[in-house]
Amino acid sequence: MKPARIPDTIAAPDRWAELPWGEYYRDALEQRLQPWLAKMFGFHLIKVGNLSTEIATDACAISHQVNLALQGENLQVVADPLHLPFASDSVDACLLAHTLSWCQDPHWLLREVDRILIDDGWLILSSFNPISLVGLRKLVPFQRRRVAPWNSRMFPLARQLDWLSLLNFEVLHQGCFQVLPWSRQGGKMLSTHLPALGCLQLIVARKRTIPLTFNPMKQRREKTQLRPAVGATRQCRVTVSSRNSQQDSRHPRSRD
Repeated sequence: MKPARIPDTIAAPDRWAELPWGEYYRDALEQRLQPWLAKMFGFHLIKVGNLSTEIATDACAISHQVNLALQGENLQVVADPLHLPFASDSVDACLLAHTLSWCQDPHWLLREVDRILIDDGWLILSSFNPISLVGLRKLVPFQRRRVAPWNSRMFPLARQLDWLSLLNFEVLHQGCFQVLPWSRQGGKMLSTHLPALGCLQLIVARKRTIPLTFNPMKQRREKTQLRPAVGATRQCRVTVSSRNSQQDSRHPRSRD
């Protein structure tokens, strides 16, 4: 398995239109996100990457939506995704539409997203499936490093799920779709019977935080109650006094 971190920087596309059938990818991704965007509530939604900024999120109830990338158009924040300029535990949802595919250090990016997300915050990840028609074409040597999307990094779905489990994310949805990249519908029959061969991967997860402080009330209830020990000195005194009283009753002393 190749390491996740690489020394070289890969140039990411600025728009979906720069990818072959990129508009089909964007439409299919927006259609898959519609039911999940309606469930998100909060104050801040961060779209990381140029491809994320073009995803329509009007169905989301979060009004304050920020586009962030290192360069491009229609950006509110110009910054490096590996160093997000937001306070910890301040963002309600984060969208990474194919951001990991052109990221130099995906581990660090996920840690940054985990840092800024609040407890129970939403994380949406999308990427290319290496076990698909797009992934098979990546095996061609002269297209591996020159043309997008074949110059991107295609991580398997199981590997991304392992990264999220280490960060204590609860995965609510995972799946592949868009089996035929040149079709707007993606091949309905193939997508129904062979979804694992879809060109696009989608993960919807929520950040879960395990409390490290103990509940004093619960700890007090679970504490075992010890029975009071009988004092040995008191028991000895009671025994001696009872014996003396019995002897006095048997042999009364003479009075003066």
